[in-house]
Amino acid sequence: MTRPDPITLGVVWGGLQSIAVEVGTTIHRTAYSAQAREGQDFSVAIFDRDGRMTAQGPYSPGHMGAMNFAVLNMLEAFPAETLSPGDVMLLNDPALGSGHLPDFFVTQPAFHRDHLIGFAVNIVHHTDVGGSRPGSQAVEGVFDYHQEGLFIPPTKIVDAGVPNEAALELIAANSRTPDNLRGDLLAQRNALRVGELRLQDLVERHGLDVYESCIEVILDQTETTLREAIASIPDGRYEFTDHLDDYGPGTDPLIVQVAVTVDGDALTVDFDGSSPQTESGLNAYLNYTKSYSFAAIKCLTDPLGPMNAGALRPIDISAPEGTFLNPRRPAGGGPRAIICYRVFEAILGALAPALPDRVAAASSHFSNPTWGGFDPAKGGRFVAYELVLAGSGARASQDGCEAMSSAFNASNIPVEAQEAVQPIIVERFELIPDSGGPGRQRGGCGIRRDMRILGEDVKFTNLSERQKFAPFGLFGGKPGALGATVINPGEPSERKVGGKASLDLEYGDVVSFRLSGAGGYGDPTERDPEAVARDVRLGLVTTEAARDRYSVVIGADEILDIEATLVARNVSSD
Repeated sequence: MTRPDPITLGVVWGGLQSIAVEVGTTIHRTAYSAQAREGQDFSVAIFDRDGRMTAQGPYSPGHMGAMNFAVLNMLEAFPAETLSPGDVMLLNDPALGSGHLPDFFVTQPAFHRDHLIGFAVNIVHHTDVGGSRPGSQAVEGVFDYHQEGLFIPPTKIVDAGVPNEAALELIAANSRTPDNLRGDLLAQRNALRVGELRLQDLVERHGLDVYESCIEVILDQTETTLREAIASIPDGRYEFTDHLDDYGPGTDPLIVQVAVTVDGDALTVDFDGSSPQTESGLNAYLNYTKSYSFAAIKCLTDPLGPMNAGALRPIDISAPEGTFLNPRRPAGGGPRAIICYRVFEAILGALAPALPDRVAAASSHFSNPTWGGFDPAKGGRFVAYELVLAGSGARASQDGCEAMSSAFNASNIPVEAQEAVQPIIVERFELIPDSGGPGRQRGGCGIRRDMRILGEDVKFTNLSERQKFAPFGLFGGKPGALGATVINPGEPSERKVGGKASLDLEYGDVVSFRLSGAGGYGDPTERDPEAVARDVRLGLVTTEAARDRYSVVIGADEILDIEATLVARNVSSD
């Protein structure tokens, strides 16, 4: 192939990125369910004809990394030479996709003048795909993935433009929310059609030879850049240990043990020493473990460069088979999303000594509960999905952020969106003062979100973390505050429930999600007193915590007392 000139290369790369974003925008605007439309729990990518990812949209790393493997798995079932224009394939096999059944991977080939030029691919987390609990993310009582919902091996749902209506009806019939499933699946298919058309336009504009030459250069340049970044890290073996709280009420913590080895321009990640797989839903199939490992390494080495198949070449990731980060079939994996932060942050913790200016302390942990029952106002069944995101970990030069996703790109679902479609009233949604880990740079605050349930016969499945093991700080920074889930706070029936509990709720019950704060970075007594005073004025830190944790004295009028602060910090005013 002739090497493309830099301008053409830039135009083709920009075109690929634009296509990925347009496919994602189509899903965002046309999806039926709140988690896709509002929470942005979906992802898109463009692949070449050999099944290599060339460009991705700005969405979930857990989906993106797994897509690299899912497309190759799809091509094993449907070889490229057997495909026709208008074909659409679907899979949700946990071991072939991203680790749990609600994620539907949908793939459509793109042809230009009868020549296969690539694939448009997307994934949407569907509200409910059956199983033992509404939302298909049960932790308790699960001993294999057959209890978690409908299992779909690689299946052609559209054959040369003709929908497989029987298969589509079978899939919808196995969901508690069939209308949402049909609507989201239709949004996925329509978005892929947009990707196919735009990819055809790109090849028509530049020619197939130029297009494919650009793909090779893009992948090779991405690999070269990442290898150069890895080579700048001191060689060595870096280890870290963290824990998940448990895998259900009364169970032991789960150990996440990682060793990152840097050897020249290559890097290996090994999770040997992590806990055995669990007899519950809390396991992460290897594709998912790899996804967040790739994401962590990319963030630390080449965060602004392209993310494609070339970025995977210098990195080798492994976890012993039979651990909860690489379970044997048919282990459950429905709630595996709760594991992602721990995989991501364990790698950050391991590489902190080598890359102190790039890493972040541990973030607050998100809450991702699901529940379903009878909606008396609408006279029908419902399934609700919630996504509550709190603070991110502090960094060497900046505080953590408030109320945003850390390891993946998602959003808090707006109050209005939930209340409009679900029997729910959100009574409180606020930052929790003093929850962010103290440090020279403060960790982001935890979030409290109280929701009153106006449904009947409600089956609630909690999915929360950091209620026993606080988000860690770095280099003298302190951990964030622990989280909790409280039923009916302030009432005689108030009680705490575990982060993985399954329970029944009554009409009018309130569930209070109290997310942990994020870890701090650096010695808290080195924090700028003016920054502490600003935190007090904003309600993020109380005057008592300013004094006790930062040795900063704030007067009754919330004005910094400089002299008293110097005394508290044993610093001379001279």
